[in-house]
Amino acid sequence: MTVSTVAPQRNASRAFWLKHLHQWHWISSALCLLAMFLFSITGITLNHASQIEAKPAIQRQQASLPAPLLDQLRSEAAQHDGAKQPLPASAEQWLRATWKVQAGGRAAEWAVDEIYLALPKAGGDAWVRFALEDGNAEFENTDRGWISWLNDVHKGRNTGPVWNWFIDLFAVACLVFCVTGLLILKFHAAHRPAVWPVVGLGVLIPLLIALLFIH
Repeated sequence: MTVSTVAPQRNASRAFWLKHLHQWHWISSALCLLAMFLFSITGITLNHASQIEAKPAIQRQQASLPAPLLDQLRSEAAQHDGAKQPLPASAEQWLRATWKVQAGGRAAEWAVDEIYLALPKAGGDAWVRFALEDGNAEFENTDRGWISWLNDVHKGRNTGPVWNWFIDLFAVACLVFCVTGLLILKFHAAHRPAVWPVVGLGVLIPLLIALLFIH
């Protein structure tokens, strides 16, 4: 094989890989666009969480349990004292009808004198307590604001399995974006002398900061 035939083949191979790398690069960047914007903004708010004032809005409500439901809960509490298990369907239905609370099969803490159901959520907290001695029910809902909600979304805190799966897929898309970008840089490095020094700085600067200033 002569030099005259090797060069065109090499150029054709280079063009083939560059075309596919650019395709994967722009597709991954398009998929990451909104999420990357969200995670960048919330990275700033998380880094300055102590400087951003939050005024939680707390709502408390009370109601009396119907006698049949109270009797049922007392009977089940005697059997499940100290256990953690979901509320019966009748109790979950009563919560939906009374306070529009979706228990969703979450495990409650059972005792002979009370039942406590924690309802953590992104950007706040909530709980329900059934006092089995007097049949009084309490519901408290805390909303810490939209910045707290965004921060919890960033961390995947109390966001549910669907959002957690999305974070994993988003992370994979970011890896594809970074790796294809690095390979594209490699193809262009021969004609752009500043490529590898800039890439080296991008690795060296955060590494030095981590080693020198994180204790």
